[in-house]
Amino acid sequence: MTLHEFPRLGERYWEQRLENGLLLRVVPKPGFARSYAFLGVDYGSVDTSFTRGGIPCRTPDGVAHYLEHKMFDLPEDNAMNLFAAHGGYPNAFTGYAMTAYYFDCTEQFAENLRILLRMVLTPWFPDESVEKERGIIAQEIRMYEDSADSRAYEDLFGAMFAHHPIRVPIAGTVESIGEITPQVLQDCHAAFYAPANLMLCVTGDVDPALVEEIARAESANAHAEPVPVRDYGPAEAMTCPTKRTVRHMEIAMPTFCLGFKCEPPARGLESMRREIIGDLAAEILVGESSALYTRLYDEGLINSDFSAGYESVRDACLFSAGGDSRDPDAVLRAILDEAQRLSCEGFDRALFDRLIRSSLGRRTRDLDSFESVCYRMCAYRFDGVDYFSFPEAYASVTPEDVLQFIRQVIRPERAALSIILPNESEESA
Repeated sequence: MTLHEFPRLGERYWEQRLENGLLLRVVPKPGFARSYAFLGVDYGSVDTSFTRGGIPCRTPDGVAHYLEHKMFDLPEDNAMNLFAAHGGYPNAFTGYAMTAYYFDCTEQFAENLRILLRMVLTPWFPDESVEKERGIIAQEIRMYEDSADSRAYEDLFGAMFAHHPIRVPIAGTVESIGEITPQVLQDCHAAFYAPANLMLCVTGDVDPALVEEIARAESANAHAEPVPVRDYGPAEAMTCPTKRTVRHMEIAMPTFCLGFKCEPPARGLESMRREIIGDLAAEILVGESSALYTRLYDEGLINSDFSAGYESVRDACLFSAGGDSRDPDAVLRAILDEAQRLSCEGFDRALFDRLIRSSLGRRTRDLDSFESVCYRMCAYRFDGVDYFSFPEAYASVTPEDVLQFIRQVIRPERAALSIILPNESEESA
């Protein structure tokens, strides 16, 4: 394995790409009793259209999430039982751009790692088990449909994007998962769970050579083929197809999400720079220390649940904000007005310096979190950048970059607003 050192951060990791394409990284944490392993799959809910072996493919919405559920089944037993027998605590999640499986343990690390790799690399989709899972996932979908926060974000994405599959909830719909068969799961596992599309990140007091040995053995017979070419639809216009949506639900107070469409950045370091710029713009515009946040809070237009930031998912990028409010339209108008003022007057360089130091400090402190390090290692690598390069990305960002972002992005024609009202409200969509 090759050692990569980052003196500025006081961090290092060992890296090896196996002959079958599986990428390994081990971040040593000497003296820790706890070990953590994170196996990321460069495959998320938006990857529903792709070309595999020269053949265009379109899968039902929700396959990535369905696969996540089914990967815990092994021919010999359910992986949850195997982890429990060896003191491992596993979990998994599906996002728009990545699926991940992970565990932590304080003993029997090697055996738990073998279970993790065997679980993810073994397609096992008996008809009866797949059908049983359909009902479980349908219940999960309905649970999210009953969540005002989830519906507000999903409605916002649907309003903002005309073509991009981020419009569709991660788990799909009750109707779409009805089209998922064992063969669909088998085909998508073969397409996206090939070793070259995976990354294993381990942190703890772990021997890198042991990780490589186990990974080689467990992936030796894994099916390998070229990674499919993904298709997220035609390029999106920077205007939103729908400007405003309203939904009524059983809630006590209106909640909302608003968004401003952004051009997708190039992959690699530029993608990381744009994320930093977008988050700094959110802090300067409407962060907790901003004058606008204080005014909106004092006027009762937002509460402590309000947040804002930049989001990017494979060719779909936006600046978003949301929370509870008695008048979401007034919040949107206030943000637009403040963006206009900043565009004309600029902002204090001392404020920029303070915010960038604070943001860089938070990221540096997060290096103490095993979960954060492994997640970001994989997510940023799948986007073409080494996460430990973030100090260089921060150093390249200027106040002019942030001001230009505000001028370009926080504009009425790029905005959409999603509102969830209490059922007793008389306002209609």
